[in-house]
Amino acid sequence: MTDDPSVISSLAIHAEDLVAAAETTVREEKRAVLRVTPPFSGRMRARLHVVQTDPEPEPIHLDPWTLLADDAPSVPTPDGTEDELRGDPDRTYSVERHREYHEQRVEDWRGSILDHVRDTTVLPGTETEVSLVILGR
Repeated sequence: MTDDPSVISSLAIHAEDLVAAAETTVREEKRAVLRVTPPFSGRMRARLHVVQTDPEPEPIHLDPWTLLADDAPSVPTPDGTEDELRGDPDRTYSVERHREYHEQRVEDWRGSILDHVRDTTVLPGTETEVSLVILGR
């Protein structure tokens, strides 16, 4: 065990943490990350965390979107789902229908985003490439 992140070869991330971090990063003012805390070893766990001042040695903060492929769909927004619903000639818009439609689109996004996880990533501030293991799929 060491403070040197170059010893890390793989990161385990719970699927729910990755989805929540990606969604929170888009929806909230606070920046959600996946945090890897020293001391480091070959296999580490990254957990959901909101960025704040941390003690030394400094942990690694991973932006959840850097773990996703470039073709990963963005989180549906209320404005976007409203436009989709209003643009559908087979549906009549109502606030209640919009709420239900938006909730379904977000749920569909949550179910599909894990299909876009990269196999590897480079740890921030290093040249260390690590494999990603998604738990709880």
